[in-house]
Amino acid sequence: MVLVFVDCADGVVKKQSYEVLCYGAALARQQGVAAQALVLGTVADAGTLGGLGNFGVTKVHHLEGNALQHFDAQVFAKTIADAVIGLGASVLVLSHTTTGKALAPRLSVRLGAGLVAGAVALPNTDAGFVVKKAVFSGKAFAHVSINTPIKIVSLNPNAFGISKTDNLAEVETTSPQVAAGRVVVKAVNRITGTVPLAEADLVVSGGRGLKGPENWHLVEDLAKEIGAATACSRAVADAHWRPHHEHVGQTGGAVAPNLYFAIGISGAIQHLAGVNRSKTIVVINKDPEAPFFKAADYGIVGDAFEVMPQVIAAVRKLKAGV
Repeated sequence: MVLVFVDCADGVVKKQSYEVLCYGAALARQQGVAAQALVLGTVADAGTLGGLGNFGVTKVHHLEGNALQHFDAQVFAKTIADAVIGLGASVLVLSHTTTGKALAPRLSVRLGAGLVAGAVALPNTDAGFVVKKAVFSGKAFAHVSINTPIKIVSLNPNAFGISKTDNLAEVETTSPQVAAGRVVVKAVNRITGTVPLAEADLVVSGGRGLKGPENWHLVEDLAKEIGAATACSRAVADAHWRPHHEHVGQTGGAVAPNLYFAIGISGAIQHLAGVNRSKTIVVINKDPEAPFFKAADYGIVGDAFEVMPQVIAAVRKLKAGV
């Protein structure tokens, strides 16, 4: 059986989890076994759990308890490991996000399971269990074989398509005895009103080429028009033009949107490491030798202060159907 860990935030299933559900279901079909899901903690609308069957799983195991209300990597890892053993799962699938990166290594040790982190395709099972993953910040791929009885795969976000059916899953809710963790959560402060970068399909990002925070409206105006999240380079965050949670790159967040729009960013290797999994990259820079153009799918050589108003106007015109 393939068990899929479904990650939630504030009781709501995260977007990446739907992708992982579809991946787990496809892997189960490949192996001729069932796909089931595991959800930890309180869910805002318990009625939505049955709807996870739309993404290929036949049963949802929902575990509740006070110790599961806030994410604690040690508590979650033990609970998930117990579920894997108790349910007799041979493969555990989770998302290669911040949560998945905290859980997967711990689960690998607890279960004595081989782990491939950052998978980008279904395993090749012609001769064993070989998983393709990204390496060297996405500049190359490796094919890794897992030979252990229990296998763990974490899927890179935006690496597998989401398909939906009309099937519903059986839901089983239980409250197991879970020991409290050593970490005590006293407060949770979340940024609201914006599209979370990690889940964004569209991202508009700006760099030092915008010359100052007073010009950031060029990024925000385009983002608002296309429903995108906003991001920035490290130099911008370090200069306090933008908050650090918007920083993407090797030392910031990693994103994998369908569209990444880079304005006034040179595209140093450290920045590319965090965005090179984007499906389509559009670059606007007045320097024709900017490294970002080598990674871009589309590029405009020009001054952002001249180009961006035209781009925003063109988007508005397109939306208006003019």
